[in-house]
Amino acid sequence: MEKIIISEDDFLKFQEYFYRKTGIQFEHSKRYFVDKRLVERIETTGNDSFRSYFAMLRFQASGTELQALVNSMTINETYFFREEYQFHCLVNSILPEIVANKKNGDPIRIWVIPSSSGEEPYSIAMCLLERWPSIHKWDVEIISSDIDTKILAQARAGLYSERSVKHVPRAYMLKYFQQTPQGYQLNEDLRSAVEFTRINLMEASEVRPYRNFDVIFCRNLLIYFDDVSRKQAAETFYDALRPGGFICLGHSESMSRISALYKIRKFPEAIVYQKPGDAK
Repeated sequence: MEKIIISEDDFLKFQEYFYRKTGIQFEHSKRYFVDKRLVERIETTGNDSFRSYFAMLRFQASGTELQALVNSMTINETYFFREEYQFHCLVNSILPEIVANKKNGDPIRIWVIPSSSGEEPYSIAMCLLERWPSIHKWDVEIISSDIDTKILAQARAGLYSERSVKHVPRAYMLKYFQQTPQGYQLNEDLRSAVEFTRINLMEASEVRPYRNFDVIFCRNLLIYFDDVSRKQAAETFYDALRPGGFICLGHSESMSRISALYKIRKFPEAIVYQKPGDAK
């Protein structure tokens, strides 16, 4: 087969299409990464050129190839207890404020997006179980979402490399993980504490059911969006939060530069953002 080349025009067509579908903007500096994965998908689907592949991608009714392409193009780089100071903030500052405004029996709902391979939502679950004294008084729901179906399957399996677990306290390793020939696997009880769902933040019909969350963790996702997509995401999260709910972003991200909808809350452990409402 003749070598497949992605031209400048091909890249621009793909860049615009992928942005419309996902909100993710690939800059020219990512050309090598994009070209390599595009060629892989073109060859895997039996096409012999970008043109034939792109036609199939756009007009395939099932959307199967678009999902496979998204899975290939999304970057999932994470590990347990990353930016742990925010988990301390959740336990010590955010949750006490949330429960002060709840009635007994009301669930506490936490949304983690993107889920990646699950290290973040599982870290939150462990922190709540080990460090929040009131965990047994409240029903906590943790929902974790991603656009990548392949990475969601990995998250549900809960199987991790030594690199992923390098920051997990030894006591937690002994309590929640089992070493296997394939790596370190989380026990079933902890895996069942998180519900994993597939979502595209740019699709209004997909985000509409996500409502009444007390806390959202959206760390290191918005850096891949442009200003328009960031603003749309901020509005989506605003609608998904209860009045008084909180959103935690990555350390290099600032909601103040994206949207005026939220107020800044400076807790001892971290700066987070709050939807104005009932909470003090």
